[in-house]
Amino acid sequence: MTTVVPPVPYRVAETRAETADTRSIELVPAGRELPPFAPGQFAMIYAFGVGEVPISASGLRGRHGGLVHTVRAVGAASTALYRLRPGDTVGLSGPYGSGWDLEAAAGHDVLVIAGGIGLAPLRPVVHEVLGRPDAYGRIAILLGARTPADLAYRDEIESWRGPAHVEVTVDRHDPGWHGSVGVVTTLLDRLELRPERTCALVCGPEVMMRHTARDLVVRGLVPHRVQLSLERNMRCATGHCGHCQLGPLLLCRDGPVVGYDRVAHLLQVREL
Repeated sequence: MTTVVPPVPYRVAETRAETADTRSIELVPAGRELPPFAPGQFAMIYAFGVGEVPISASGLRGRHGGLVHTVRAVGAASTALYRLRPGDTVGLSGPYGSGWDLEAAAGHDVLVIAGGIGLAPLRPVVHEVLGRPDAYGRIAILLGARTPADLAYRDEIESWRGPAHVEVTVDRHDPGWHGSVGVVTTLLDRLELRPERTCALVCGPEVMMRHTARDLVVRGLVPHRVQLSLERNMRCATGHCGHCQLGPLLLCRDGPVVGYDRVAHLLQVREL
């Protein structure tokens, strides 16, 4: 079992609006610093007087040298975090869980596929692979969002074009949108996919990940080279409470990043 770690104080150094209900928050130590996070790992962030939520790091070193977390206001605790301003303090514990296996991706083509806010846990991966182009093969990034207004990191995404093959699609367009419309898997047809030497990293709504992973395997990727971040309803982050159980897995401990070879059969069972 993972050891329970009391939260330590972190101060908000900077906030950035991403969409109408989503904000990135950079946190710096206000005392003791937590151990380094790996891409894909998550923290438990405590909004004093409200509650705590698990959120994967969306940046390992922000402009002020701190951890970045991207928060969507959907509940009491996440809304309290969304409303934070520079100088405010939160409690932080971690890092928890397994991260993206970038060692397994070394020397391979890297395919990043994200749906909606699922881009947040994958953003450190993009920073890593674009920062070390000699360590990887071709880099492709496929992104999906509900609407153009729901697309986070828009300016940064444009900077990825060139070093990476970037494609973006939305479920519903507006008059100003001139890009693709449809589910993110339709973008796979635009790639010169080399399945025998490709590692895919996928995060988004569970139904999107299920269909995407299955499609990738049909196209020739071996299941253990398809990694998914399955962030279910985590409460304790230590494997004690069982809220994040997926069959025999406790995702706060055994995940959130897991190989498709371990979970393909579990994702087909609706009750799980």
